[in-house]
Amino acid sequence: MSTELPRTGPASGGPAPGALLLCRAEPEFVAPAAHLLREPMLLVPAGGEWSVLVPESRPWADGEEPVDRVLTGWATALAVGAPWPVLALWWDGDRAGYTLASGFRRPVGYIWLSDGTPVGEDEAMRTFATRLSLDPVLDMESLEQLTRTDSGTDARARLGGLLAVLTRAGVTLPAGLAPGDSADRLVASARVQPQVRAIERTGWREAVRSELDAVRAELDSVDASRLGTWLPWSGTPLARALAFTQIAAGLPLTALGLHRRSAGWAVAGALLLAHGALGLAYDVTRPRD
Repeated sequence: MSTELPRTGPASGGPAPGALLLCRAEPEFVAPAAHLLREPMLLVPAGGEWSVLVPESRPWADGEEPVDRVLTGWATALAVGAPWPVLALWWDGDRAGYTLASGFRRPVGYIWLSDGTPVGEDEAMRTFATRLSLDPVLDMESLEQLTRTDSGTDARARLGGLLAVLTRAGVTLPAGLAPGDSADRLVASARVQPQVRAIERTGWREAVRSELDAVRAELDSVDASRLGTWLPWSGTPLARALAFTQIAAGLPLTALGLHRRSAGWAVAGALLLAHGALGLAYDVTRPRD
């Protein structure tokens, strides 16, 4: 449902490319998954049940892969192994938009030109509202306004309008993290937040071990009602089926990413493999009653 436009390269007169990743989960649950991206990021709370990841690395800076494609891969990678959705907000000198990833569903997105001209599909907005369980009347009316032409509203204002809708879903971005700002400014603002966590670049072995250790630690400290946030259907045949499905889906996705030299999709496939392996490892090693 996302809209593809011709790539013309970074614009010289517009804002520098930047991005934010909003996850509908608390930082303690987002951090292990984010480590598997193997990209340096800063993780900050963004509301009662939301977190925001601020990328420190910028693989789109060399112009080989546009920011929206990189962010779609990252959002997909984070969402496929987690029971919570991931919303990527991105912008460059020519365009701005979002990509919403949730589980194994096809990502949905919308794009505005730099002057605010909408070029996405109305159906994408409806799917967006449904997947985030937004109000089908009040919120949908506000989202539809973002799909209509308005000569006085540029792309940055469109993203601001989108965030205004999300505030009713609990999103509260920390001060200084505003769509449209430069990546350097976003990183500087995230660094001074009181609850910031640094997601360091690690090898796959260390990243998977980090997630497994975090899961085990959380299992020792949380009540059963929160267990599903980490490992849904843990200890059941459905959990093993999910792990095998993740591995089966991760192999061709990783191969596709490598073939197309797409870092985002390669990461998504590798993360699927890692989550599937993690699920099988936990199922084998967990204590039996």
